[in-house]
Amino acid sequence: MAKAFKYGAHGITGTLHSAERKLLRELFGDVMTMLEERAEVHQLPEDIDPLYALTGMRPESMDLPPVSDPALAKLLPDASDDPVVAAEHRRLTEADLIAQKTGRLREAQFLLETDKIVLEKENAQRFAQALNDVRLVLAERLEIRDEQDAARVSEVLDAAEVETPEEYLALVYNLVSWVQDTLMSALMDAEF
Repeated sequence: MAKAFKYGAHGITGTLHSAERKLLRELFGDVMTMLEERAEVHQLPEDIDPLYALTGMRPESMDLPPVSDPALAKLLPDASDDPVVAAEHRRLTEADLIAQKTGRLREAQFLLETDKIVLEKENAQRFAQALNDVRLVLAERLEIRDEQDAARVSEVLDAAEVETPEEYLALVYNLVSWVQDTLMSALMDAEF
């Protein structure tokens, strides 16, 4: 059974057992795969102007396709309700955002090598961000839209009673939420 993250003399520490760590590593990997697949649309053609190739920026004439997966759209939302502004912002920033998120998820995977997890404040913040990305994807898959949906999902607590894939996903969501909640509490304790 997992033990909550706490702030203490050795930093922020928590315990996750083998099965929990394996699950989280797989979830981080799944979200990385989603992001990496989206990153492929940012590949520039071989015959592009060398200035664009050097900077990695897309010319204005090369629009990006919209994000079609609603869960991925939670990770890479439009920056504006104005479609022209949103497209321009996406063209200029999305590749960097994908790289940042992928880096945090990869780091989070590496932090799960042992049962006892010891984090410095900066690692803990990035780990929390990676957990949040996983929660956003899971929340979209579970169709959590309001308080009632959240209450429905939070009722799934006992693995022995899980009968459907949705209930299993809810159980996973609740675990990720609990880990993130205890980590955020420890981070707040570290601030004061």
